[in-house]
Amino acid sequence: MTTPLKTTTLDVPKNGLRGVANDARSLSFWAENAAPVGLVLLVIVFAALSPTFLTLGNIQAMLIAAAILIILAVAQSYVITTGGIDLSISATMTLGAVGFGLAFQAGLGFWLAALVAVVTSGAVGVVNGLLIAKGKVTDFIATLGTLSVATGLALILTSGAPISVTSPELIRLTTGRVWILGFPFLIAAGIAVVFWFVMFRTRFGLHVQAVGGSEEAAVANGVSAQRVRIMVYVLAGMLAGVASILLVARIGAAEPAINTAYLLNSIAAVVLGGVALTGGRGKIVGPVLGALLLTALTNGLTLLGVSQFYQPLAVGLVVVLAALLTRFQKK
Repeated sequence: MTTPLKTTTLDVPKNGLRGVANDARSLSFWAENAAPVGLVLLVIVFAALSPTFLTLGNIQAMLIAAAILIILAVAQSYVITTGGIDLSISATMTLGAVGFGLAFQAGLGFWLAALVAVVTSGAVGVVNGLLIAKGKVTDFIATLGTLSVATGLALILTSGAPISVTSPELIRLTTGRVWILGFPFLIAAGIAVVFWFVMFRTRFGLHVQAVGGSEEAAVANGVSAQRVRIMVYVLAGMLAGVASILLVARIGAAEPAINTAYLLNSIAAVVLGGVALTGGRGKIVGPVLGALLLTALTNGLTLLGVSQFYQPLAVGLVVVLAALLTRFQKK
């Protein structure tokens, strides 16, 4: 008769694994909630340092300023959830703005010009999607190329000069509000709600997350990864077109010069919002809060009289910290 083998256990210090687990949970918490926690901390700090930070006028200005970035962050979230990235999104928005300006200048009126802007930007998204899904070009190279092409087209079509645009609709868009919520922010918030629903309550949103999580597994379950990738880049382009209309309304002109800050900040907002750069983890609320955080950071530093030369440094440090924390996100 054989005696059963005794199982031995490792002599782990009482607080050893438990302490490690607690630390991991703590880091995971910060990784998952970097945007909301950071936003609350910024509000507290800037409210204490600047008496005008929490005035109704400044809050309204911040929300309006954040509208464009919120839309671009939502667009970038879909792309990054599939494991890709869109480096052309700012140039796509610029080209959409130029399309709007040229159409309005040709006498098409506000609504048709707005349609031209969305279609023009959407066309860039189509090119991105086809290059990546059908042409098997890496997303980095494909969107870097279309960034350059869109920038060049915007400059060529306008000869490098801004197109002044004035219309009652644009004035209403910039000045209209419901309480302290300006129309641009309400549009951005509406887009965020719609795309949250699409991401988490529709089959397409499930497919977006599945492709980013494991393309092979998604294809094995009948998902057309190519179609999903094309659609994601088309949606990102069209959202950039919507943002271009708000951009024209804000500055009163279709400016052909690209603003790279929107590109960098749209990716930064997604990182702050807890979306994994490796794909498969879709979020909408987090990137929206990330966009608000970056806007509040820039606004607060401006109110404190900090030189604009230091503001990109501050944003960069925040983003690097958030990127480091993503290593501890829950799988």
